[in-house]
Amino acid sequence: MAQYSLERKQAILNKLLSPELISIAQLARDEHIAEQTLYNWRHQAKHQGKAVPTNDKTKELSPETKLTIIIDTAKLNETELAEYCRSKGLYPEQIAQWKTQTLTGFSTNEQQTSLNRKQHQTDQKQIKQLKQEIKRKDKALAEAAAILILPKKARYPMGGGRGRMTSLSERQQLITLIDEATNAGTRLHIACSEVGISRRTYRRWKADKNHLGDKRPIAVRPAPSNKLSDIERQAILDACNEPRFASLPPSQIVPTLLDEGIYHASESSFYRVLRQHNQLKPRGRAKAPNPRKPPETFIATKPCQVFCWDITYLPSTVRGQFYYLYMIEDIYSRKIVGFEVYDREAGDLAAKLLERTLLNEKAIGTGVILHSDNGAPMKSQTLRMKAYELGVLTSYSRPRVSNDNPFAEALFRTVKYAPSFPEHGFDSLDNARVWVNGFVGWYNAEHKHSGLNFVTPNERHTLKDGDILARRESVLVMAKQVNPARWNGRAVRNCSPVQPTALNPVRLSRRVNANEVLVA
Repeated sequence: MAQYSLERKQAILNKLLSPELISIAQLARDEHIAEQTLYNWRHQAKHQGKAVPTNDKTKELSPETKLTIIIDTAKLNETELAEYCRSKGLYPEQIAQWKTQTLTGFSTNEQQTSLNRKQHQTDQKQIKQLKQEIKRKDKALAEAAAILILPKKARYPMGGGRGRMTSLSERQQLITLIDEATNAGTRLHIACSEVGISRRTYRRWKADKNHLGDKRPIAVRPAPSNKLSDIERQAILDACNEPRFASLPPSQIVPTLLDEGIYHASESSFYRVLRQHNQLKPRGRAKAPNPRKPPETFIATKPCQVFCWDITYLPSTVRGQFYYLYMIEDIYSRKIVGFEVYDREAGDLAAKLLERTLLNEKAIGTGVILHSDNGAPMKSQTLRMKAYELGVLTSYSRPRVSNDNPFAEALFRTVKYAPSFPEHGFDSLDNARVWVNGFVGWYNAEHKHSGLNFVTPNERHTLKDGDILARRESVLVMAKQVNPARWNGRAVRNCSPVQPTALNPVRLSRRVNANEVLVA
C-alpha cells in the first residue's frame, strides 16, 4: 500500500479544492494516485468543514460546511462569487439564504424539534423540582408557624416526671391542639414534644373513645399485705393513750414497750396512726414546725439593677488591729461600683458610700436592689433610711445561712488571694486605701472574669462583651478552617455572652410562688 507524505497530500487537496474544477479521474491520471484514495481524501476534507466541489445535493451539506462557504464568499465580489458558485456546484441564492439562516442556525426543522423537545423535558424536570422545593418550604413554614402558636395555646404544658395526673378536659384540649398543629403541617413528634408528651401517650389518649380519662383515681387496688389491721391500729392508740404514756412521744413509748417485751409497730407507724386520728398536735411550749423560707431570687438583666455589698477585715501589721473594707458589687457585670476602707464598722459610713456609689452610677431613684447579710451596719437605721431616700430596695440573707450573699464572698476571696496582697498586713490606713484603689482598677479593667466568659467587668458593664466574644469566635472559626484536625470534629470554644445573672436562683424542681422571684 502506497504511503504519501503530508506535504504531497496537502498539495493534491489544494488542487482538488481550487476554484478551477478538476475531475477526480483527471487528477488521478495526472498524479498517478488511485481514484478511491482521492475520494477518501475529499470525504475527510468535507467532514472537516472545508468547501469541497461535489455533485451531492446541497441540502445534505453539514452546517459546518455551509458556515465555511459563507466565510469563504464573504470577501468575494459578484463576479468572483459567480465563479466560486459554479466551481462548487452552488447558487448565489443558496449562499444568501444560508447567510440569513445564520441568525437562527443551520439545523433542520427535525433537529430543531428534537432540541426543543429535549429543552422542554429539561424545563419540565426543573419545574417539577422547583415545585417540590416550594412545597417543602411551604410545609416547613407552616410547621414553624404552628410550632410558634402551639405553646401559646397550651396554657398548661405537660411537665415534670412520668406519671403526672392529667384531667380529661386537659387531655381533650391537648389532643385538639395537636390535631390542629398536624393539620397545619407540623409533624406529630414535634407537636407532641412542644406540649410535653410522647407520641405513644397521644395515641393512647386518642384511642380512648369512651372518654374515661385517667383511671388511676377510680382504680380498685388491693390492700398492701403488710397493712396494719384495725385491731393493730386500735392497740397503738390504746397504748399511746395510757395514763403513763400521756405526756410521752412515740419515740419514748416504743422503746419502753420493747423493754416490756411488747411490739405493736415502728415509731413511724405510731406517728402515722396518731396523725390520721388527729392526735399529733404541738403541745406545751413546742412550736409548730416552721419550714425554712427559700431565699429571695433577684435576676439582673442589665447593669445597675442588683447590687450586693459586704464588709471584710484587712489585717494590719499590729496583731488584733484591723481595717474594714466596704465593697459594693454589681452582680450583672461583677464590677466593683463602690469601695472604701475605714477603721471601723458603722452604718453612717456605709450610707455615705452607698450615696456616692449611686451618684457615680447615675442610679438614684431607679429602684436598685441592695443585697447584704444581717450584720449590724447592714441593718442599721441610718443605712436603711438613706436607702429609702435614694429609692433603693434592701434585701437580706436568711438568718444563720452563710451562703446567701455568694457574690460578695467570692469577691473578698479574690481580694485576699491577689498576688500583691500584703503578706504581713497593712502598716497604715492610707496604705490600705492605696492598695485597694489599685486592686479595684486592675479588677474592673484588666481581670478577665471566669464568670463572665473571660471578659472584664468594665466590658460587661458597658455592654461590649457581646462584640468581644463574637470576635473571639470568628478567630477560632478561622483557625479551625485552617487546621480542622486540631479540633477533631468538636465545636470551637463557647464564646456566647453569659445569661442574665441571678442572685440565689431557685431550683427549677421547686415550685416557686410569684412573690418569691423578682425579675429586676
